[in-house]
Amino acid sequence: MKQLAIPFLFLAMPAYAGTCPEPADRSGEITNIVRQLTLAPNEGAAAAWNAKLWEIWLDAPDALSQTFLDRGMAQRSYSNFVGALANFDALINYCPDYAEGYNQRAFAYFLQAKFDKALVDLDKTLSLSPRHIGALSGKALTLMGLERDEEAQEVLREALKLNPWLSERRFLKDGPKEPGVRL
Repeated sequence: MKQLAIPFLFLAMPAYAGTCPEPADRSGEITNIVRQLTLAPNEGAAAAWNAKLWEIWLDAPDALSQTFLDRGMAQRSYSNFVGALANFDALINYCPDYAEGYNQRAFAYFLQAKFDKALVDLDKTLSLSPRHIGALSGKALTLMGLERDEEAQEVLREALKLNPWLSERRFLKDGPKEPGVRL
């Protein structure tokens, strides 16, 4: 029955022709926000800056790509992984240079404990957006799921250099776990 559901899912999606526009270059904004995260005096201030990063990352290049992203995230939130993955696949096919498509698909794979597939998508996310803190912390957790703890610790330290307030800091094995402490 699942095999029949996927083609019908695409009938509900708008038909598209053409190509996805290039994702906007928001590296200047990201640099400023990361700087603010490293200077944040408390968790509340850091959370506000982190939310601004997610606003940037979740801003798809056009209306169609935003539709794929929003539908995929909504379906994933209801554990409809077949539908979520179909939307993220469509997003990636349409916008192969949009990092968040890969990141969101990685999260869907992670939630299903498909860590090998998640890792491939996280690496692609980071190749397109090297300072994607969500992808870095997700990669650390994925590596932990794969029992590659040494690598996970390295990636977690990278993420904490960008945002020392990450909740994932509790997984740091050696070194300071207090926010704001330089690693």
